Amino acid sequence: MAPHPSAIGGHVEGFGATARKDGWWIEPAVTFVVFLTFVVYTTWAGLQGTHYHWGPYLSPFYSPLLFAGPGDAAGLHHSWLGAWPSWWPSFLPASPAVLILIFPGSFRFTCYYYRKAYYRAFVGSPPACAVGPLAGNRPYRGETWFLLFQNLHRYSMYFALLFVVILSYDAVASFFWEGRFGIGVGSIVLTLNAILIAAYTFGCHSLRHLIGGRSDCMSCGRATLRYGAWKRATWFNERHMEFAWLSLIWVMVADAYIRLLSMGMLADLNTWGR
Repeated sequence: MAPHPSAIGGHVEGFGATARKDGWWIEPAVTFVVFLTFVVYTTWAGLQGTHYHWGPYLSPFYSPLLFAGPGDAAGLHHSWLGAWPSWWPSFLPASPAVLILIFPGSFRFTCYYYRKAYYRAFVGSPPACAVGPLAGNRPYRGETWFLLFQNLHRYSMYFALLFVVILSYDAVASFFWEGRFGIGVGSIVLTLNAILIAAYTFGCHSLRHLIGGRSDCMSCGRATLRYGAWKRATWFNERHMEFAWLSLIWVMVADAYIRLLSMGMLADLNTWGR
């Protein structure tokens, strides 16, 4: 039996029910696979506590490296505060990544674009435009109830900006090994990672509002410089989706590349001859 249109809006009732004839399901399906892969890989890599650096390269999942991992003498070169602390509770994972991943993770999880992406892909709210949602006709309460924490995005943005600086420092440091300047594949990987993370962060809706919000005349007097900054933020914002996915995939590539180098499963092409 064909589904009946609802009285309000004329949309077809029922989860996944729609009058659309195109492949509307492709985008949420791809989003589901890629985002789930990112969550699983990031969780696994972050809990390892090993194979997160090689030579001048430091995995972005572990940066900034506040403490080197337990027994990781070589990691002291990247560590800000020295060796792994003796006071660390035994019931918690002994991995440096658990100290910092909450900050970039919260920025991505509460991102305005990602909300749309994973609401559709994971909870069908709705899975696509003019497609029946999983929730049916129940009222949407969104960020006013269970998802109220999503409003923390504007605050996590400040940490994200700090991470742009830190990852940029890591990219520059990747060109120096034992005081000698050089270039390797890992240097290029980390530099591209810093660029993509910055492009994604600079396109943040909250950052754009921080720059250009609360102003009735952007081109008046002293606001001219502000208007220029707002236009540049707008350029990144218009490409926010593309940079969101590119940076998400590339940060996994960066960690995997350094991990494979550290495990001896891959050789880095570089000018240091190592």
